[in-house]
Amino acid sequence: MAKRLVIVGGGAAGMSAASAARRVDPDLDVVVLEAGSHAAYGLCGLPYFLANVVPEIDSLRAYPPEYFREARGIDLRFEADVLRLDPARQEVHFQSGDGLDVLTYDKLVLACGATPALPPVPGIDDDHVFTIRRVDESSRLRALLDAGHVGRATVVGAGYIGLEIAEALSSRGVEVTVVEALPRVMSNLDDVIAERVEAEVRRHVEVRLGTRLRALTRQETGIDVDLDGSTPVVADVVVIATGVRPGSALGATAGAATGPHGALMVDASMRTSIPNVYAAGDCVNVNHIVTGRPTFVPLGPAANKTGRVAGTVAAGGAAYFPGVVGTAVVKVFELSVGRTGLTLDEALAEGFDAHATDAVGRSRAKYYPRSAAVHVRLVHTVDGHLLGGQMVGTGDDVAKRIDVLAVSLHAGLGVSDLADLDLSYAPPFAPVYEPVQLAAFAARPSVRSAS
Repeated sequence: MAKRLVIVGGGAAGMSAASAARRVDPDLDVVVLEAGSHAAYGLCGLPYFLANVVPEIDSLRAYPPEYFREARGIDLRFEADVLRLDPARQEVHFQSGDGLDVLTYDKLVLACGATPALPPVPGIDDDHVFTIRRVDESSRLRALLDAGHVGRATVVGAGYIGLEIAEALSSRGVEVTVVEALPRVMSNLDDVIAERVEAEVRRHVEVRLGTRLRALTRQETGIDVDLDGSTPVVADVVVIATGVRPGSALGATAGAATGPHGALMVDASMRTSIPNVYAAGDCVNVNHIVTGRPTFVPLGPAANKTGRVAGTVAAGGAAYFPGVVGTAVVKVFELSVGRTGLTLDEALAEGFDAHATDAVGRSRAKYYPRSAAVHVRLVHTVDGHLLGGQMVGTGDDVAKRIDVLAVSLHAGLGVSDLADLDLSYAPPFAPVYEPVQLAAFAARPSVRSAS
């Protein structure tokens, strides 16, 4: 009788795990239980679907369900809501259209994703309040936009998703107000970079910082958005983008160990503390390569990679995930913003004797069309140990460069190594003195003076 692998969750991590397991063991019975009605969608593309940059929602789908079922032999089941695990009996209890059901497993992968962290305020359950975490919800908001029913919107939260949504709605002609409880946008950046982002956002939409959402009240004219310390606004729709929580409850209730933010603890092969149970994606903590400690970084690349490792190992193969450095890049209207490793604030909080060095270079040769400023901040110790970096520029000028810093962190390169890298140069793509290396040159004198 074939062994059975059950995977809970049909998102990026879950379907990566299923596909990896199938490659390792063609005879394995692979069952994916997905509580919703969609699988393998690129949720990071939802803001661009709302903006009509991506016209069709199915363009965000990696593969249709039939492909997984027929070409890969994966038993993908929708509307299968897992209620509890029984690790002693190796059983999964779930609700489906046929009622309550039970599946036994030889190995289990939890890929339950993350859930929106909703503020506990009245009116949050209004049907014109959105979180942009699900395909069906985003499709409903897109229909309202297409029908011309959205003239005013309030976005609560000024992180990655909040600012992407603000841009998407603004591009559709919507009057947008961004509300953020903290005193700056993108709190995962240092002040000097965040201030540049804030200035760009204010060019396009209204921004209210240090302002908390107090209540949402449905009126004939729309939704009254009651704000603490600020005048109320009226919106046709409200988007809540105040972060996410790991979907770890299923595993934690069954006895799996948890760590920072309540996410499931896993080893490098994605094993939880429960025998024969693995976990991957936005419900787990992974190793932070800079600090050497577990961290919760719910981003798409790590979800896919940890899912692949979990599925490979659960099916009998060998794989491991070394960790993350927290690399991310985001488009904010005309700006692109990137970060990797630790910010100065984070590095100091971790106990490093950290310093920051800023430099401004050009994206291309100064005489070449579309050459623009790129602001780079390096975070490092006085002896040249690289801890992280941030940058802000225009167009596609940042993504290539933040990856240079990410590779340097993975490789353990220091500031002097970064300054000496042989990076590409041609006037249409980069100047002779790369912005990241200008920052490294500026940081090196402090390194030398300390030696």
